[in-house]
Amino acid sequence: MVAAYVLAASTSSSESDFFSVNSLIAIRDHLLPGLWPMLLAFAATAALVPFMIWLSRRLGVIAHPGDRHVHSKPMPMLGGMAMFIGFAVAIALTVPEVPLQDRIEVVGVLIVSALAAIFLIADDRWSLPPLTKFGLQILIALIAVFAFGKEFQITFVSLPWAGIIQLGWLAIPISLFWILGMQNTVNLLDGVDGLAAGVVLIVAVTLVFAAAGTRQTDVVVLAAGLAGVCGGFLLFNFSPARIFMGDSGSHFLGTALAVISIAGVAKVAVAFALVVPVLALALPIADTAWAIVRRGRMKASVAQPDLKHIHHRLLDFGLDARQTCFVFYSASGLLGAVGLMLFGHKRIVAVVLVAWLVLVSTFVADRLQKSTWRLEHPYLRRLLPEPGSR
Repeated sequence: MVAAYVLAASTSSSESDFFSVNSLIAIRDHLLPGLWPMLLAFAATAALVPFMIWLSRRLGVIAHPGDRHVHSKPMPMLGGMAMFIGFAVAIALTVPEVPLQDRIEVVGVLIVSALAAIFLIADDRWSLPPLTKFGLQILIALIAVFAFGKEFQITFVSLPWAGIIQLGWLAIPISLFWILGMQNTVNLLDGVDGLAAGVVLIVAVTLVFAAAGTRQTDVVVLAAGLAGVCGGFLLFNFSPARIFMGDSGSHFLGTALAVISIAGVAKVAVAFALVVPVLALALPIADTAWAIVRRGRMKASVAQPDLKHIHHRLLDFGLDARQTCFVFYSASGLLGAVGLMLFGHKRIVAVVLVAWLVLVSTFVADRLQKSTWRLEHPYLRRLLPEPGSR
């Protein structure tokens, strides 16, 4: 990703030089502020998770196998608290790097995401009724929008053919919808080991590059810290998982993503700014929208959980948990790169596209080798290794 940013940062006078002076200066000035919060968040979260595994068992905050879960044994569920504490520690230690005028946004992100992490522990412990859970989501969104005013309100959008469009009174409902949507998108995504944390990591890194391009140090620090948290948690959550993030963790991630993107790329006067996080999360957003439609057609509660999401379908198709994660990771990375291209980083999409094609071709070749399907043409068949040759 650093190389991709070098491509995007090169000026017209040195476009052919990946390591031009201008590119190196751009990396130093705009990306390096995110390095320490990312490393600190990674280390703090990784250090806290073992304690939370012990504490989950001690307090009985355990996910038992059943209709809501596809795992086969009881799993600790306080991963969300390790994630939030790791995030808070990292951001608190790196706040001096943030310009003074932007620190109110940093404090706001910490407060709102803390409320999400703390409130939803109740659902992990007692499995709250859907309406009660939705009420907590609305309360978190209301606090973000009204307690912090325009800091967490989408007050305008910028389009290349229309310029800046002020939203006026629509800013409040659109902002509330955005925060609620991000909470539920990440929450519904959390159905396979490592899936939600990995996708949010990719989206957070995408936000880092978008914010670096507009010199928003506060957003770089916050998004980098969120990426570090996800990386540290994935050490214990990637299949086979040793702990779950729970609703506390998924709502923390969703809320943090929502308010960080509002504080950053969603508020700059750059065309397609809001498209960056939307595209990076396009697959889970589409899955969430279809879940609402599907449950509405079945006369079921929108908040009623089921096992019919895209990641469940991929598992039914024959993929294992890791392969399912890789499908989502590659889609999020590619779509996030497209969002950055629209945002102004035109060359970054070429680098990510090549990497995506390599991953997809490797995955397809592996599936062909393991399947019973065979290529009929003798020349094409020789391209695949014989079964059992590795």
